[in-house]
Amino acid sequence: MISRRIVFAVIATALFANGTSFAQTYPAKQVRFLVGFPAGGATDVVARAISQNLSEVLGQPVVVDNRAGAASNIAAEIAATAPKDGHTIFMGTVSTAINPSLYKKLAYNALKDFAAVTQVTDTPFMFVTHPSLPVKNVKEFIALAKAKPGELNYGSAGNGSGGHLFTAMFGSMAGIKLVHVPYRGASFATTSVLAGETIFMFDNIVTTLPLARAGKLRALAVTTAKRSRVATDLPTIAESGVPGYDANAWFGVFAPAGTPDAVIGRLQNEISKILKQPDIRERFLALGGEPVGSTPEQFAAFYRSEVAKWAKVVKESGAQID
Repeated sequence: MISRRIVFAVIATALFANGTSFAQTYPAKQVRFLVGFPAGGATDVVARAISQNLSEVLGQPVVVDNRAGAASNIAAEIAATAPKDGHTIFMGTVSTAINPSLYKKLAYNALKDFAAVTQVTDTPFMFVTHPSLPVKNVKEFIALAKAKPGELNYGSAGNGSGGHLFTAMFGSMAGIKLVHVPYRGASFATTSVLAGETIFMFDNIVTTLPLARAGKLRALAVTTAKRSRVATDLPTIAESGVPGYDANAWFGVFAPAGTPDAVIGRLQNEISKILKQPDIRERFLALGGEPVGSTPEQFAAFYRSEVAKWAKVVKESGAQID
């Protein structure tokens, strides 16, 4: 019995030493930072802001790799099957929590194949329209949609994306029929609204707020239960005639499950420090994103709660993608 305890202790000590040693030499090469949406979208903007600073502190290039498509499932699959050495990380979003219940089949297990590193930001979406649409608030929009059922179309980053389900939930709760036009990423959907090809969209405040301030889009509301502190004059959807509406976007870093705890810890520590830097913090706050920098345990618990929340929304909406 004593000898078995000694053996276990020796093994545990060796594993700890190996993990610590690996962390000290990590990274040994370029780190790939997978983003499931095209360049120019909110996910890409946040990932690039972090990658530049992370490259400096890690001493190796951290290169953003945009693998757009299937509401970020393509990038997620690559991340889930990548070597478990910390040289591949993935920027998850609310879509990462939605997809497990939305898609009938996934090539990965969203709850088992990822190791949570840290939540980066907590961010609202904005409800924006093309300036030509003759509405100035949510109530006027709902009235117009009821007068023209099935005629108002909206762009999104793709089937099952946050923009898709946030809008679908809004339409259901407001009792209006809307037409969904999916694109391969948020930047393409935004371009479609700017060009008047689609008439409105729900998208991250990080990319929509500057366009609204420039007068290129008209902002009607934010999707969160509370107003954004960078746009306090903009009401929430809940206070604009759809009580109880609350949808929140977020960004968070994952690594493949099985990545050494020491490496996860170092990544979390460095990213958390980056988020506390005054220039980064002010940049995210100015864009509407609240920096977080949670521990791996906190982010893992948050992610599980998001998966459960959106599973209920997907079920109630009847949305399903093969």
